[in-house]
Amino acid sequence: MEATAEPVLYHKLQIWEPNMESEEEEEEEETSEPLVLSLRRPLDAPGNKVGGLPGAWARLVAALLLLAVSCSLAVRQLQRRGSLTGRLGSMAPPANVHSHPTGVYHHGAIISPAAICSHLGQELLAAGGNVVDAGVGASLCLAVVHPHATGLGAMFWGLFHNNSSANATALTSGPAQTLAPGLGLPTALPALHLLHAHFGHLPWSHLLMGPTMLAQEGFLVDASLARALATQGTKGLCPLFCHADGTPLGLGDRATNPKLAAVLRKAALAPTPALAGDELLNLLSRDLGLEEPLARPTPTLVPALQFSMTQGILFTTPGPSAGPELLALLKTALHSREPSPDLCPPLLKNTVTPVSSILATVDSSGTMLLLTSSLNSTFGSGHMSPSTGVLLSDLVDRSATSAWACPLILRVSSDDTEADVMGLVASGTPRMARAMTHALLSHLARPQTHTHQQHQPQPQQGPTDSSSTCGQGTLLQVAAHAEHSHVSSVPSGCCPFQGF
Repeated sequence: MEATAEPVLYHKLQIWEPNMESEEEEEEEETSEPLVLSLRRPLDAPGNKVGGLPGAWARLVAALLLLAVSCSLAVRQLQRRGSLTGRLGSMAPPANVHSHPTGVYHHGAIISPAAICSHLGQELLAAGGNVVDAGVGASLCLAVVHPHATGLGAMFWGLFHNNSSANATALTSGPAQTLAPGLGLPTALPALHLLHAHFGHLPWSHLLMGPTMLAQEGFLVDASLARALATQGTKGLCPLFCHADGTPLGLGDRATNPKLAAVLRKAALAPTPALAGDELLNLLSRDLGLEEPLARPTPTLVPALQFSMTQGILFTTPGPSAGPELLALLKTALHSREPSPDLCPPLLKNTVTPVSSILATVDSSGTMLLLTSSLNSTFGSGHMSPSTGVLLSDLVDRSATSAWACPLILRVSSDDTEADVMGLVASGTPRMARAMTHALLSHLARPQTHTHQQHQPQPQQGPTDSSSTCGQGTLLQVAAHAEHSHVSSVPSGCCPFQGF
């Protein structure tokens, strides 16, 4: 018994649009004409022939008709969507044309003496890190690419301002200690690990990846290192920083330090700050023929020194840095009714300028980190450990003040978490406290703008030559103002900066 074939109705499928309700009934009537396909009739049934064609050809033609109808519907829907998108697009806001001056960023920024280290710090910020992650990573980078000024054998000082608490914390390395006669005790790894353990966000090992790769695969000698090599010579520095004939590497030459890379790899695995430098100390002791280190580093995090004044609250590092001397000079200058003394006396011919390295990083909220480190002399003691590729400092006088360390942060308001904040850090001058006092007073003497709410002086977007460290050395300034990060330097362009 033959099955009775029922017509199969195919309707257009349309996406609902507001202007289609009135057309719905009419659309259905237009598209509900039946295409009668019998799926159970014998192949030779009359109804399965179109124009006398066999049943198989009839099904093929029907399928082609369905395909044509489907394509027609799809094209119609795309056309309607396109017209709707065009109407909505005409109401969209114009493209963002917001731009910033040089050195101004929406989120965070970092400035350092080496372009590759500023770039590494910027990448850490962009990866979700905070200013401590960026600053510590960039410092370890500088320890690789600027061995003439800093390194794992250097002493570190830092000043961290936490905008959420409106307080500042100082990183101290403590008094200089001796590893061996004439050789200073390295403090970089435990000091930086301590800072990161308290305030960092990214994993400690993540910060060492970039510096380790640079030490292993090599980096290009920049102008600062090339100048130091040409001036100092290569005694004790070969073969790492020499050609095969013993001449120093020049600008653009590639340098590697695989022994240092191995030290950084092991330091990346250290679970605590106390253990971060242990492997390095053990290797150094073996190189020097010591049964065990004569001392161990004791970095600390302590509240920063504070000084309240009309313009806001000032933070700096405690002794034995030059911070206390800075505050004493500033108090005298602000409270004296007499003309301010000459804070920039002429340099004596025999003046020795400690060699140091500096960097600064800031986010738009006002959280910032200033770091300064030193080997004391160019290439420190000149003694390079063969097992580690680390140059040791000649900072050995326990009673000496770290005169090169004098970072400062000025917060315009002591109780407003949205207040403007400015940081200054300098290097390359023999009287750092006097030079920094001069820079701050010069900044405060400049015409200040005022916020429309608090009527308080704002940090300027960048220092001018009048804010320099007595015309000597390098001055870095970072600031947070109007929810933006600002970075600049004197001399202008001396230190590459990056932000996002």
